Amino acid sequence: MSEYKGIKGFQVTTRTEDPVPYAQALADNPYAGAWSSGGDLNTGRRMLNTAAGSGADSGLISGGYTGSDTAAVEQYNGTAWTEKSDLNAARRTMSTTGTVTAAITAGGGPPNSDLTETWNGSSWTEVNELNTARQNGTVVGTTTAALFAAGYSTVQATNVESWNGSSWTETTDINTGRSGLAASGTSTGSLIFGGYTTTAVANTETWNGSSWTEVNDLNQVRDELGGSTSGTSTLALAFGGGIPPEVTKTESWDGTSWTEVADLAVARRLLAGGGTATSALASGGFPAPLQANTEEWTFSGLDPSTTPAADYADAITGDFYYNSTTGQFKNINTGGAPIGTWASGGALNTGRRAVAGAGNSQTAALAVSGIDDPTVQNVTEAYDGTSWTTLPATLNTSRRSVGGSGTQTSAIFATGFIPPINGEAETWDGTSFTTVAEVNTTRFAVGAAGASSTSALIFGGAAPSTTGATETWDGSSWTEANDLNEATASQAGAGIATDALNFGGSGSPNAAAESWNGSSWTAVSNANTGRQNPRGNGNSSAFLAVGGDNPPGPVAACESWNGTSWTEVADLATGRYEVGTSCLAPTLSTVAFGGGSSTDNGYTLTEEFTAADFQIKTVTTS
Repeated sequence: MSEYKGIKGFQVTTRTEDPVPYAQALADNPYAGAWSSGGDLNTGRRMLNTAAGSGADSGLISGGYTGSDTAAVEQYNGTAWTEKSDLNAARRTMSTTGTVTAAITAGGGPPNSDLTETWNGSSWTEVNELNTARQNGTVVGTTTAALFAAGYSTVQATNVESWNGSSWTETTDINTGRSGLAASGTSTGSLIFGGYTTTAVANTETWNGSSWTEVNDLNQVRDELGGSTSGTSTLALAFGGGIPPEVTKTESWDGTSWTEVADLAVARRLLAGGGTATSALASGGFPAPLQANTEEWTFSGLDPSTTPAADYADAITGDFYYNSTTGQFKNINTGGAPIGTWASGGALNTGRRAVAGAGNSQTAALAVSGIDDPTVQNVTEAYDGTSWTTLPATLNTSRRSVGGSGTQTSAIFATGFIPPINGEAETWDGTSFTTVAEVNTTRFAVGAAGASSTSALIFGGAAPSTTGATETWDGSSWTEANDLNEATASQAGAGIATDALNFGGSGSPNAAAESWNGSSWTAVSNANTGRQNPRGNGNSSAFLAVGGDNPPGPVAACESWNGTSWTEVADLATGRYEVGTSCLAPTLSTVAFGGGSSTDNGYTLTEEFTAADFQIKTVTTS
């Protein structure tokens, strides 16, 4: 006997538009955090307590114990620590919060201190003292609104004081007096956790601006731990510490409870913790020898907080539906090779081509210099994922066709064309440009790669004839390395100093590509579309070639390299050449800005590319 489904078939979902393929992406690329190795402190130390800073690429530590109490201060840029101006008074176990340009530190010892100092990015200033001298408390907030809680005076303190930018005022006590605790949040909404009473504890309390409430404890009892001081009362990170012995345990707070997540590589307590629940630093600490080690906490994968609006439709691989608008049956398949889509972003304030780009995400890009014929545009703009902001600092030497690499806060820009051809290099620290050593081979229109202002690579270019010259930068000087196999200029380059890809460039047309392993170049498979003046994002195993020109006109085509072969992906909405890109963005998700064509020598257009590994296919029915 025939079944009803066999006679009538099965129900097909009808949709008026194609779904947003978010759920499948989230399943394929889950959001998860992990610790990775960062740059060592210049001076190993313990009894740091807390640190200022906004994340894994921005930290400020002060004081501590190196064998004796120290006033030394160091600042982190995501790669390396730099010594900054000392505190006015050497001490340990003080509490520090704020940013790398505006921080506040209070308390410390021994003996118990009431000293408070503020940091303006270059120096420390003594301001009004705490009402109760103590050490080993915890602090959250800013230089204008902070909250200092607990610590040790003559007893385990319950005292809490609020800072209004000029003085401290006693406010509501915490429920459990303790020292060696950690905190996350602001002066009006914070979380404290762990610490020591007569033994290590797991107690957690929240602050709503007027009172403290006991909430769910940490899973791991501990004191002298690190925390995400710049986090919130509903999203925090706790790590390290000890009972003793020291532990590696890391826990994430979701506003209700603590969940164990990825461990630190190095078990430690008496460390400096700072940052947020999604981007944090753990530095220094104990046991002996005094720790100089730094670890960076970051997330990979798709952030669930970016889930589309509630009325979106998930697309799961295998779905089959009817689109009533187009009159087509469709199903959702895996895409095989990396694919993705371009979407419109915020416009540059100054249109230009031959723009130098840097950055490591769609929400943290940098556009430097360029030209809108015939005028060189010596302009610096920063992108936050929504809009561009024109910054006050510009290159010290105005030029275009500069090679750029690094992040939005740590980058290097080298060579260019004024005229004449220019060999100067300038580093960027997020605030200003500094002229450093010139390259060995003066040229312009180079390929560039690098992770920061202290580690970079330039290759190829016009000097004025094309060259294959390659040079590495170590933060102080340029060193000649092995040349490209094929001399070229106006190509795409991206990656880091030890892992990069060179693609396209001068020629008619040039589809060649070469990979760099830190010591030499190797020719790899040609791309499908030869071009000059493309730009790129990625490294030798995952690269996105964007735009360019293939005379007589601009190219909108984009191709993805997976380390073996090239695959065509979604085109730019507007074909153009000499765009800028955020060349370090992960998973090939990048931003392309500016550029030129036969009809516009200086686009303000910005497009954002989001990679995916799924696609919607039309089903042929006949």
